[in-house]
Amino acid sequence: MEIGISSFAETTADPRTGEVMPHPQRLREVVEEIVLADQVGLDVYGLGEHHRPDYASSSPAVVLAAAATRTERIRLTSAVTVLSSADPVRVFQDFATLDGLSGGRAEIIAGRGSFIESFPLFGQDLDDYDELYAENLELLLAVRASEKVTWRGGHRPAIVDRGVYPRPVQDPLPVWIGVGGNPASVVRAGTLGLPLAVAIIGGRPEQFAPLVELYRETGRAAGHDESVLRVATHSHGFVADTTQRAVEVNFPPMQVAMNAIGADRGWHRYSRTSYEAARSPRGALLVGSPQEVAEKVLRQRADLGIDRFMLHVSVGTMPHRDVLHAIELLGTEVAPIVRAEAAAHV
Repeated sequence: MEIGISSFAETTADPRTGEVMPHPQRLREVVEEIVLADQVGLDVYGLGEHHRPDYASSSPAVVLAAAATRTERIRLTSAVTVLSSADPVRVFQDFATLDGLSGGRAEIIAGRGSFIESFPLFGQDLDDYDELYAENLELLLAVRASEKVTWRGGHRPAIVDRGVYPRPVQDPLPVWIGVGGNPASVVRAGTLGLPLAVAIIGGRPEQFAPLVELYRETGRAAGHDESVLRVATHSHGFVADTTQRAVEVNFPPMQVAMNAIGADRGWHRYSRTSYEAARSPRGALLVGSPQEVAEKVLRQRADLGIDRFMLHVSVGTMPHRDVLHAIELLGTEVAPIVRAEAAAHV
């Protein structure tokens, strides 16, 4: 059972001061987070791709590479790479480079993304949303499979017997499919035999059980061994020494961030009531003491049979010292509880 962290390198306004952190400062903080996560024994750190002013990470591979030579064991992944609007050849090259620098610890979580800013930025048409994702995933897997590639699609020039370099240390370079609940994406992952990363940021985690079972059934029907049909989940949360402290630190910046996004999407205002409902024992939000967070991770494992859990620690701008302490607690207190329980029920 793997335990890790994910981040979007948030730079939303500080709820106490109203100040907005400069992107360079936030990026340096992310590298510090990755180094600490490695030191406290966490298994993976994932960094999302966004092209908005409230997130500093538009190029996850570059940030992860900055941490690669300062870490020894932790796996380094995107969370996610917005593959629909990206050049799959360049994505492969970036993460193959990261794989070389890290000694074989890079991964890609390929997804559609939760925002649309990258499409006009890179000259893509939103009407081609589904076609672009399917086509770009096909090309990414073709480049992964062979040093020399011949390929033709409908949205970019053909490639005829061209080499793609550098090649990664890992063969193959791990590619996960990131989903937020789309059954078609789940079926695609199962058919291709690719591991599945499920974002659970609302509702109840057990509601995702039918999707996970659909993935495994599809994978088995396609002839893939159970060992390759791995499942990860990603949920918002925060760990502190006590539940009271966790809520005190986490709620204000999370409310600011959620209401900023909600204003764009027409959501209801994110209140303390909605926060507490999400933080309830069956809710999707993992905020509390190490024991409390460990219990909710284990509940996801029991309900969904997950192989990896990633806690999205910083939803909104929090004091860096509190984020680092949460990472320390996740590695030194939460992870041992989860691993011991998981090992006892293999």
